[in-house]
Amino acid sequence: MTMNRRQFVGRTALGAAATMAAPHVYAAGHGGKPKVVVIGGGAGGATAARYINKDSDGAIDVTLVEPTRTYYTCFFSNLYIGGFRTIESLAHSYGSIAAEGVNVVHDYAVGIDRDAKTVTLAGGDTLPYDRLVLSPGIDFVEGAVPGWDVSVQNKMPHAYKAGSQTELLKAQIEAMPEGGTFAMVAPPNPFRCPPGPYERVSMVAHLLTEINPTARILIADPKEKFSKQALFEEGWNKHYSGMIERIGPDFGGNNVEVNADEMTLTIDGVVENVDVCNVIPAMKAGVICERAGLTEGNWAPVSGHTMQSRIDENVHVLGDACAQGDMPKSGFSANSQAKVAAMAVRGALTDSRVFPAKFSNTCWSLVNADDGIKVGASYEATDEKISMTEGFISDTGEDAALRKATYEESLGWYAGISSDIFG
Repeated sequence: MTMNRRQFVGRTALGAAATMAAPHVYAAGHGGKPKVVVIGGGAGGATAARYINKDSDGAIDVTLVEPTRTYYTCFFSNLYIGGFRTIESLAHSYGSIAAEGVNVVHDYAVGIDRDAKTVTLAGGDTLPYDRLVLSPGIDFVEGAVPGWDVSVQNKMPHAYKAGSQTELLKAQIEAMPEGGTFAMVAPPNPFRCPPGPYERVSMVAHLLTEINPTARILIADPKEKFSKQALFEEGWNKHYSGMIERIGPDFGGNNVEVNADEMTLTIDGVVENVDVCNVIPAMKAGVICERAGLTEGNWAPVSGHTMQSRIDENVHVLGDACAQGDMPKSGFSANSQAKVAAMAVRGALTDSRVFPAKFSNTCWSLVNADDGIKVGASYEATDEKISMTEGFISDTGEDAALRKATYEESLGWYAGISSDIFG
């Protein structure tokens, strides 16, 4: 069944009504209405800002801090590379969120004083808060891929923060010489959107079959296995036979380095000359989490009941940045977690009713035209983590009609979640 906007919002509203927090009224420490600052305007942060503002009926003063005026979703950006979507279809503004009453500030959050409960912006302003919601997405682990850092990202794009990087990567692919080599350095676990690199390979292969059919795709992968592996490999054999080669850790996929000036990828000592190199390094929580002292290792630990930081109860961390248990780092997950956090925040600041936390996630991927696959699960909060209760995944060998229906379902989901996030 195709999921439309109404069905998506209806399903996710159930998640919003399924949140748990100890009912306690927090005084507005800075005068007037309680103040919530949300850092990050993606799937987690924008959803949280909207729902806290809407569900509190104006009782909470909500400020959303996001440096970009136009947000490009990382989810579905691979379909732009494959030629199935325009870049404009991934772009979303914050006008509707502002019109609903959220104070939208386009600036960078550069510091958090957890004792004073303030956020410092790059422009010099200071924002007080009673509760802080962090949804800054990901940054990259320095030195994760020898020879690569953000200073060479225009030569070897990561395209794991959508927008200009996505456009650059597609332009590089389109400019490859006939019979050239596209290389990907895949990331280690955990990382944003576990099926994402392999959907990208599928979309690059789809584009190359149309414009450069003798081209080669090489994947250096540090992982022994990856999300939806059997489904992707089935699709690659069916649609792109002989084009894609994946080198796993048994053959040196975990021992790579790159040289952006010479455009080489070295795998376990063997040098490969490549024409395009998509380097997706190891990831960590957005750097503001580390600056605020909210991380353990690369991620920010949280309680699944409320998405509260396990280090500071006045801070909630959502989406890709948090270490929460079984949920993958996806846009759907961030949106689901944001509704849990929003009700927890509202309950804490207005003494409104809250409910046990429940979550859901589905990750759709496109392998070729009308060949869609998916994986997903339902989750509930325990004292230890967010725990999966049941899951599902597409089967290998499914007929074309079902695969087409799965793809069409993903289109309905994108329309629904975009409206739910951005208004």
